[in-house]
Amino acid sequence: MDRIVAAKVLLKTIERGSASGAAEELGMSRAMASRYIASMEDWSGTRLLHRTTRQLSLTSAGERVLELCKEIVRVGDAVTEVAKHADTPHGLLRVTAPGILAEAQLVLLLSEFADAYPRIKVDLQISDRAVDLVQDRIDVAIRIANHLDPSLIAKRLGQCPSRLYASPRYLEEFGTPSGPEDLDDHRCLTYTRLGGAEWSLKNFETQVVVAVGGAFQTNDAIALRRATLSGLGIAMLPCFAADQEVDAGRLAVVLPEWEPNTLGIYALYVSRRHLPMAARALIDFLAARLPDA
Repeated sequence: MDRIVAAKVLLKTIERGSASGAAEELGMSRAMASRYIASMEDWSGTRLLHRTTRQLSLTSAGERVLELCKEIVRVGDAVTEVAKHADTPHGLLRVTAPGILAEAQLVLLLSEFADAYPRIKVDLQISDRAVDLVQDRIDVAIRIANHLDPSLIAKRLGQCPSRLYASPRYLEEFGTPSGPEDLDDHRCLTYTRLGGAEWSLKNFETQVVVAVGGAFQTNDAIALRRATLSGLGIAMLPCFAADQEVDAGRLAVVLPEWEPNTLGIYALYVSRRHLPMAARALIDFLAARLPDA
């Protein structure tokens, strides 16, 4: 017989003072309640109740079994609760993403995600470095790249075009380059995690790689954008992080006919087999929104 139900019957029998009272509360016949109690005695191999025509009490063994029954019922209720929400994404989700993507797009999208999935808690770790997903206990890594770790599963979420940008103040002071060859005479701000001191640019079928340099380099894309806004030089920036500054007149596109290679935005995770339902929900959510964000 179902031992969880049997444990509930025993608990209710003691609580109500009779098998009839337990049966009434649990919605079963008195005979069925008595059989459940008998099954508990068979399972424990000893008498659990003293029964008289006027009262009912626990034996010493019954007192010990009663405590076990409380634990059985508690665990059973917990399992039932988990099963009830098994098909609903929930739980803590650890995510890592580059700072500039988080600032420009991801935080706003995560706000929408929280409205759609209120039972998921996102722990967002900001990092431009490629973290170890296993060591750092990361469920999903959002990365902007074209070369990915082959040991990880990758889902393309969108694309990330870039341009060359400078502040109007810098261009007024140092002039505007007319072609990639002129960049050698300019202060170029470089991002050490992508390209570094070499920029690959294309114009239709023509592609060139130019060596660039200046007085500033950084491993943080947000700091790179701030340096560009301050007039420090020309930088390669993601369009999603700079085009609003162009619209506001704080930045200008440099060499608009020459484009850096477009990168992909990817969700990376360790295994399809063990991917949490909450992680799948986030990946699908971002894949539907990032391309148009």
